[in-house]
Amino acid sequence: MEEADLANAGPKKSSPVIMIAALAVLTLIAGGGGWLIGGMLAPKPLSTEEAKIVEEAKAAIALKKAGQKPEGEASKKDEGLPKIATEANGVVQLDAITTNLSYPTENWIRLEVALLFKGAPDVVMAEQIHQDIAAYLKTVSLQQIQGPRGFQYLKDDIEERVDLRSEGRVTNVIFRTFVIQ
Repeated sequence: MEEADLANAGPKKSSPVIMIAALAVLTLIAGGGGWLIGGMLAPKPLSTEEAKIVEEAKAAIALKKAGQKPEGEASKKDEGLPKIATEANGVVQLDAITTNLSYPTENWIRLEVALLFKGAPDVVMAEQIHQDIAAYLKTVSLQQIQGPRGFQYLKDDIEERVDLRSEGRVTNVIFRTFVIQ
C-alpha cells in the first residue's frame, strides 16, 4: 500500500535553496570565465616610451588640424605617391573618382588609382584615362562588383581600358582605395 502512495505522489518539488545555490554557482563560473577571457583579450598597458610616442602623435595631429606644422616636419617630404608625374618614379596618382553606380543609383563608388608609366609619364594621357575610368564606373551596377570575384572583374576591366587608352605605355594600375557607399 505504501508503494501505491509513493507512485501516485508524483515527482518531488525541488527546494528553492538548491535552486538558488545552483544559480549562484553558475553565476560565479560565468563571471570567472568572463574575467579570464577579458584578461586575455584586453590590450596590455602602454610602457612609458610608448605612451610618450602616442602623446607626441596626438600633439602633432592637433597642430595639423590647427593649420600649424609640428617641429621637424618642415624638412620632411610628404610620404606616399606624388600627385605630379615625375621622371624619377614614373607614377601618376589620379584624383579620386567619385560617382554613382548605374544601379542602384543611390549607391556611390569612390576609387583612387595610380598609374605606373613605362618611361616618362604623360599627364595629358593620365587625365584622359581618369575621365575614361570615371565614365566606365557610371555604367557599372552594384551586382557586377559585389564580392572578391566582382572586384577582380572590375579591376581587370579597368586595367584593360587603361591598356587600350595608353597603347601599352602604362605598365600597371595601382588601386589605392575602393569604397562603395
